[in-house]
Amino acid sequence: MDSANKNVDLDLKEALEGLARSEKRLPSKLFYDKRGSLLFDEICELEEYYPTRTELGILEANLDEIVEEIHDDALLVEPGSGSSQKTRLLLDRLPRLAGYAPIEISENYLARIVEDLRAAYPALPLFPVAADFTKPFRLPPTAERIDRRVVYFPGSTIGNFTDEDASRLLAGFADACGAEGGMIIGVDLEKDPDVVRRAYNDAEGVTAEFNLNILARLNRDYGADFNLDAFRHRADYRPELGRVEMRLVSLVDQSVSLAGEQIPFAEGETILTEYSNKYTLERFARLAADSFTIDKAWTDDRDWFAVLALSTKR
Repeated sequence: MDSANKNVDLDLKEALEGLARSEKRLPSKLFYDKRGSLLFDEICELEEYYPTRTELGILEANLDEIVEEIHDDALLVEPGSGSSQKTRLLLDRLPRLAGYAPIEISENYLARIVEDLRAAYPALPLFPVAADFTKPFRLPPTAERIDRRVVYFPGSTIGNFTDEDASRLLAGFADACGAEGGMIIGVDLEKDPDVVRRAYNDAEGVTAEFNLNILARLNRDYGADFNLDAFRHRADYRPELGRVEMRLVSLVDQSVSLAGEQIPFAEGETILTEYSNKYTLERFARLAADSFTIDKAWTDDRDWFAVLALSTKR
């Protein structure tokens, strides 16, 4: 069985297990098929959605200092790399980088990323990794010894994990970096609850469409029969927990078929699709404490978002 089929099987298994729980849930990675990725790009351009432009502003304002934390001779490792403008900002300023290792779960998508990167940065040594970065992974051997590895993890993706899973993920990144390693990470900060609520409940309904697309993907890719009109988007900000909880709400009593399984829904029952944690720097430091120390923090003028430079404790 090739890796693409293995990933499909694992995704389906996770979906079935999540929908069988007393509190139904789906893995947020299922958002990002082609349609979901395009919708997320639209979300990033919305007036209400502050994280992307705020982080980009921090990077542009502090680029010289951030680049110094990486070092010219480092191997830059990016889990869930895509081909974002944030990454290219760094690559443009690191012409003598020892290498770049993009990590993507889809081999076909990774191949397209590598092709684009080779055209844009012909002198940059590339070490692509086809892997699920939430699981242990190995970096490929390089032609020369590289003493420093730096993980780049922008976008506050870390906030999509529970605290326990986030700590575990950070520990895995620290293991991949080894001694003298580092990390540049984006972290969304606590702020006015109304600002957060608007970001996940935009007036144009793009986030709602993005959330419902996870059901559309199960229909397209796995033969499910979800009626999207029988569900609605809901995003609640819970300041006491420091996180947004994004859900789909069943509007009627219904039963849905997936891979031969019948999944019952009561009216008002929900599917948890994503967490989005909003941190204080102290809370994030506690999550990272077993694996990393925070060396530097850059924020915007409103302290809505932070870019952090970390060093490993390994």
